Amino acid sequence: MAAAITRKKLSSFRITILAFAGIILIGTLLLSLPVSSRNGVPSSLGDALFTAVSATCVTGLVVQDTATHWSFFGQAVILLMIQVGGLGVVMASATFALLSGRKISLKERSMMQEAFAAPRMEGMVRMATFILRVTFAIEIVSALIMMPTLCGEYGFRGIWMAFFVSVSAFCNAGFDIMGRLDYLFPSLSAYATNPLICFTISTLIVLGGIGFVTWNDISSNKGNFRRYSMQSKVIIAMTALLITLPALFFFLFEYDSLPPIERVLSSIFQSVTTRTAGFNVEDMSKMSEPGQALTIILMLIGGSPGSTAGGIKTTTLAVLLANFAAVSFRKSEAHFFGRRLDDDVIKQAGAIFMMYIGLILLGAVTICLIEGLPYLSCLFECASAIGTVGLTLGITPQLGTASRIILMMLMFLGRVGGLTLIYAATKDMRRSLSKLPHEHITVG
Repeated sequence: MAAAITRKKLSSFRITILAFAGIILIGTLLLSLPVSSRNGVPSSLGDALFTAVSATCVTGLVVQDTATHWSFFGQAVILLMIQVGGLGVVMASATFALLSGRKISLKERSMMQEAFAAPRMEGMVRMATFILRVTFAIEIVSALIMMPTLCGEYGFRGIWMAFFVSVSAFCNAGFDIMGRLDYLFPSLSAYATNPLICFTISTLIVLGGIGFVTWNDISSNKGNFRRYSMQSKVIIAMTALLITLPALFFFLFEYDSLPPIERVLSSIFQSVTTRTAGFNVEDMSKMSEPGQALTIILMLIGGSPGSTAGGIKTTTLAVLLANFAAVSFRKSEAHFFGRRLDDDVIKQAGAIFMMYIGLILLGAVTICLIEGLPYLSCLFECASAIGTVGLTLGITPQLGTASRIILMMLMFLGRVGGLTLIYAATKDMRRSLSKLPHEHITVG
């Protein structure tokens, strides 16, 4: 009876946090087993925990090379955590319910609505079925596209590599199994001049990062942009903008020494992967400081709501820009595509932005003081962690326990979402009929 009462008191936000924590715990225990490592020796609890957090939070930061340290069993555990973490624990629960024929409760439908960032609860079961079918179809087809190339280089193992990278890319995780004993943490650097691999991975990242509701909108409205919801229009527009402009910057200022084909492919790929996927085809440590600074900003932005991506989200940035435009041009309200924005949404966007900025600055300062590393490098790793990106300047494997804990906390927050943690830690808001006295304060 007490347990039932306790469950009723748990909000959907707290259930989400506990579910993610539970998956991480199970993954840590499995990765700690001797069968999970290639040499049959149990991995340290710290390495197993960091890997489990990174996989479940679809980040990609690692302290051990995934290909050379983990066995096939260990890699399978990591891939399962990536898939569950990418789709979300709510979606995973709905999957089991649909497969078993169990009816999905009203509480579960409400949680699915929050997880997908859907505007209403109606049609949640239909949307869940649609998401599962499209997700697995995209991952399988993409793996089949990459399979001839990978099998040609790695033989039969290329089949497993194709499926692993396909799931990892779609879930915006950034894990790869391309490493060798003589070349650890290579990511996709061997395929910088391969259009098939680069464009397939880029497409997977974009599809996974635009959000499930946007998929549904595109499918329901037969590709008619005018009929999309305002949120879908904003997501598509911001995604296109955040791919095009950074790609142009990378092409002009970062990869000008590369051959033409590799220069174009690397610029586009880097622009796509930077916002949350974590794959790379060029050495990030060789990038200029302005390039690294732009990468930090893009990692902080991340993908879109209700997607496999992290970050403050493209819609948050769009709301902040719309509010800035409204103030700059002396408009009474911020708006998009002929629709105005609620004040609550603007306040939430500001709160999320301040939270993420504050956390990465604090985390970077702390790691910098503990490890004695350059501040920009520490800032880069923290932005990568909280944006669940996985790009690195190569310092993560060298970090001590305290610094790794900071990165794990940032990865966890980045995956479950800032507002989820805030709402889980606070009581439900009760609107009061009375208000405090009003007084003006000057800003700016």
